[in-house]
Amino acid sequence: MNFPFYIAKRYVRSKSSQNAVNIINFITFLVIVIGAAALFIVLSGFAGLKTFSLSFSETFDPELKAVPAIGKHFTLTGEQTRQLQEIPGIAFFSKELEERVYLTHRQKSHVAYVKGVDTVYARATQIDSAIYWGTWATEDQQGVVGLGIANLLGLTINDYRSPLIVLAPKPGKGSQSLQSKPYNELSLVMSGVYAVEENLDKKYVFTNLPLVQALLERNPDAISGINFKFAPDASIDDIRPRIKAVLGDVVLLKDRQELNSTLYRMLNTENLATYLIFTLVLIIALFNVVGAIIMMILDKQQNSKTLYSLGTTIKEIRRIYFLQGILVTGLGGLLGVFLASLLIWSQLAYGWLKITPSLAYPVEYRLTNVVIVLGTILVLGFLASKIASSRVNKKLLA
Repeated sequence: MNFPFYIAKRYVRSKSSQNAVNIINFITFLVIVIGAAALFIVLSGFAGLKTFSLSFSETFDPELKAVPAIGKHFTLTGEQTRQLQEIPGIAFFSKELEERVYLTHRQKSHVAYVKGVDTVYARATQIDSAIYWGTWATEDQQGVVGLGIANLLGLTINDYRSPLIVLAPKPGKGSQSLQSKPYNELSLVMSGVYAVEENLDKKYVFTNLPLVQALLERNPDAISGINFKFAPDASIDDIRPRIKAVLGDVVLLKDRQELNSTLYRMLNTENLATYLIFTLVLIIALFNVVGAIIMMILDKQQNSKTLYSLGTTIKEIRRIYFLQGILVTGLGGLLGVFLASLLIWSQLAYGWLKITPSLAYPVEYRLTNVVIVLGTILVLGFLASKIASSRVNKKLLA
């Protein structure tokens, strides 16, 4: 048996004759447990918030999207459409045309985006799951509007007497005649209202693709994006080059993370900053480990002298207190993660902590967070134990 490890275990289990030392050891262990539990809870909370925030983008953003490399639009020919249909692994792809427009209804107005989509759009994305009122329908002069726009303009569904008016500037250069209008006009009857997130709810009006192409005076092949949905067993990395070969350099292919790069960077930065702040708190807390081990060294000074007299080297005595510190921090970290796991599981099962009366605070249990917390605790415990055990020297044992 490893002699220093055996003695270290005895020191961890045994109580000191000095009550003050026992109190210090208990407080040290409690601080490690609380620090580990707090770090794990915070990481789990940020993981849940990240998943919750990205779930909004999944409603609108497809698994892969083709966007223009230059300008606002590009052309998709019938031959390119046929070639895309022949690529294995693509379940659906949907064409869209998007432009900034002026909306007006009953002397109320709002600037938003009209998005013309084909009949496959609801399959290529999850937009139909966000319908709050009515149904998803974008044909026969119908449209779907965000809840924020509906509230701002006082829109109701199936209101044929007072439709939503969409105004878009006419393309081209040069002066217009005094009799002609400088804009094109489109009337839409709302068939449904979607609700996802406040900013997105004020941004889009969905309608039929040919209607938007006519509004913007674009030819039937002009689009601003293609949304791709893949088969469950398909590999995006394998299909992506084949799509690029069909569409050429006029488009850029972006996945969800690339489409929301700013959001991903913000969430990752916040997660890293929170981890570093709590790690700093743990560093300060683990100074207690240094003090506790030094107190133990002084309390066990006579025992250390006896071991030294029996032939135990200074290196081995230092290793005893080093292993004692590692055991204390390791056990404290495990207990802290276990208690935090119970708290996280209870939140997942019962949702006792609420953001709103109907929405539980999102948390997510990840094994990677368990590894991060235990790794952080052990690394800091290693450094603290190394510093404290180095106090053992010949002068102390003389």
